[in-house]
Amino acid sequence: MLSEELQARLDTLPTAPGCYVFKNKKGVIIYVGKAKSLRARVRQYFQPGSSDYRYFVPLLERTLGDIETVVTASEKEAVLLENSLIKQHHPKYNVRLRDDKDYLSVRLDKKAEWPRLQIVRRPRVDGAEYFGPYPSATDARRTLQLVNRHFQLRTCNDDEFAARTRPCLEHQIKRCSAPCVLPVDKADYDAQVRYVELFLRGRSTELVAGLEREMKAAARDLEYERAGRLRDQISAVQRVTETQRVAEVSDRDRDVFGLYREGDCAVVTVLLVRDGFVRDTQTVTLARVEIPDDELIAQVLQSRYAAEGATIPDEVVIPLEPEGIEGVREWLAEARGKAVAVAVPQRGSKSQLLAMATENAQHAFRERGVRVKQAEGHAEALAKALGLEKAPVTIECVDISHHAGDETVGGLVCLRDGMPYKARYRGFHVRTEATGNDYRAMYEVLSRRFRRAKNGDDGWDFPDLFVVDGGRGQLGIAQTVLQELGITNLAVCALAKERENVLGEKVVDRVYQPGRKNPVTIRENGAALVLLARARDEAHRFANKTREALLKRKQLRSELDVLPGIGTRLRVSLLRHFGSVSKVAEATLAELTAVVGAQRARGVYEHFHPGVIQLPEHDA
Repeated sequence: MLSEELQARLDTLPTAPGCYVFKNKKGVIIYVGKAKSLRARVRQYFQPGSSDYRYFVPLLERTLGDIETVVTASEKEAVLLENSLIKQHHPKYNVRLRDDKDYLSVRLDKKAEWPRLQIVRRPRVDGAEYFGPYPSATDARRTLQLVNRHFQLRTCNDDEFAARTRPCLEHQIKRCSAPCVLPVDKADYDAQVRYVELFLRGRSTELVAGLEREMKAAARDLEYERAGRLRDQISAVQRVTETQRVAEVSDRDRDVFGLYREGDCAVVTVLLVRDGFVRDTQTVTLARVEIPDDELIAQVLQSRYAAEGATIPDEVVIPLEPEGIEGVREWLAEARGKAVAVAVPQRGSKSQLLAMATENAQHAFRERGVRVKQAEGHAEALAKALGLEKAPVTIECVDISHHAGDETVGGLVCLRDGMPYKARYRGFHVRTEATGNDYRAMYEVLSRRFRRAKNGDDGWDFPDLFVVDGGRGQLGIAQTVLQELGITNLAVCALAKERENVLGEKVVDRVYQPGRKNPVTIRENGAALVLLARARDEAHRFANKTREALLKRKQLRSELDVLPGIGTRLRVSLLRHFGSVSKVAEATLAELTAVVGAQRARGVYEHFHPGVIQLPEHDA
């Protein structure tokens, strides 16, 4: 039950639009919402028989300590403020959607002399065209590959483009016209850019019509090779279009949101309808959703369209109307620059699209359920094989990687419900070991990891099972670290890779546990071993990736990085002005002064010419 103070607060809430903030008894913000009428909306949470009872109200009654409200001038301002507060405070009970930086977009800068497509994580207001956002890197790169296959835009970055002296492999396989070194007709290239833009916007009918006109003109001018290339592009676009389901004959762009939910797990599917076709389907899976469906839809809309450069269509179709729908419409219209329709259809072609989106969401939910059930079966088999009290939900695995004894790193990965849980991935740069001693490196990594868990550091909770990549020796290191730190209740094992014995026979992966001399008998390719091998292989991949990134950073370092008084901006200025580190070393004091100033120039010159004093020309 709510305290008398909170009950009294409900009666004094304003009736104006705005945002409400729920805090727990420690004063931490646990939920942020918006409302057309703050008093009416907040009181709904605490009415007897509330339809929100299953998901949210019981949690509030247990944890709520205070209610704060912020009155805004309009519903649109409430939408914007809610989005800002959620990003700032990350409330526990709001939908845990990924931040904008995790979404990818495709960028096309038509102002460049020879435009190219590139994948970016943070769109900027720079005059370029952005397409997206895409909820996964796979979707974005699939789109990029499709364009590169059928339209001959350059794929290299500006530095590679400027340094190129001969056509690359992309030109040889007819995926680039090589404007870097060949006399490419600028008008033809610009036409390809226009076609790419139409393709990314889903304007297939307009694109095919333009390509056909240009193909016929090329044939009339006896340019048969160019006409043949245009014919192939038409065929490629038509093949893509044929696989897309017709929604209705309409030139309006629509995003159609379908929602399927069971308990606290929900799936939202978005159908991208362009030029009368369902061009793409994007799915987001949400776990531990504690809010009602209408608020869930509102927060998904905000997350998707609040990103800079997000593509906002003519119309957004949703399954139910959220609180403050007029504010959502105004906010979308302001972000797009013209009106955006937000529809909740009950009949007609739009309702059929909505049913299709909901069906896709339900199918995705079922697929996820199958994966979870499979992961649960693997975990139960693993618990039985290792004699664990319960099936492990979270499994961590560590691996050591080094480059010929140098740049030793440790890679720590986590599986949750059998799937990679990248929020718990950690990379360790080993500080005490530089000679390729895996045991000493393992000791340092495990000491740092378990000490943080014992200290209760945020994000370093103990897993249900900890796996060491290696044999009895690595397991002994883990036991030593746990014993030194006084940790006694953590299940740990080691997984040794497949090898050959003295008879040349293959010995499959072996699992070792503390207190057992011989490995645990686990059936080859069985469910238990599959789960352990997945964790081990992911740890190996992540450790190698961490080491390669570290090595790449080291290789990219130059003598300019250690120059006294020279930061990143001035290093870039020196390289741009002189062209290379060797040219910087050969520069006179006067030349350096012109770029970085007299005081810094003297330090740079003395670094490259120790013991040599050169006076400026006016001092000579």
